[in-house]
Amino acid sequence: MSELTNQCKEKMEKCLTSLNESLNTLRTGRANASLLNNLKVDYYGEPTPVTQIAAIKVPEPKQLLIVPYDQGDVKSIVAAINASDIGINPIVDGKQIRLNMPALTEDRRKELTKKAKVYCEEAKVAVRNVRRDFIDKIKKDDSYTEDTSKKAEEDIQKVTDEYCKKVDAALKTKTDEIMTL
Repeated sequence: MSELTNQCKEKMEKCLTSLNESLNTLRTGRANASLLNNLKVDYYGEPTPVTQIAAIKVPEPKQLLIVPYDQGDVKSIVAAINASDIGINPIVDGKQIRLNMPALTEDRRKELTKKAKVYCEEAKVAVRNVRRDFIDKIKKDDSYTEDTSKKAEEDIQKVTDEYCKKVDAALKTKTDEIMTL
């Protein structure tokens, strides 16, 4: 029984990890290199993550520094940043690109908070889908008696509730981070 619950926890943990990666891509008032994790650059005709063709540094709390490994990629990185929804204007500084984090407006903060809520709702749906899959697995397995299947379903529901609380906590943390000036 506990083996099934542990498998369920592992899958739900993956959902939580995915949520945290998504939340890290949202811009707050501070510079964060993970902001560029989903940014794809046209690299010889192939969409390539910027993190694979450049080093990203945080020299100051409100600034990111992108240093391409190949200086010919500066233009394509700038084009990708301009085309993205990050909302930051890149400054080409010779062989590197600077991204100064402007202060977020109240409207932008609310917009980012809504986006964070969407990510969290998607994570909760994923957690519930994992729960449904495991409960279906229990119901289809004839080796479980009625009592053991009920106990297993209760255990899986407890795990689901625990991970939904973790998702809510992640949302609260990110919302506080976004709304802090």
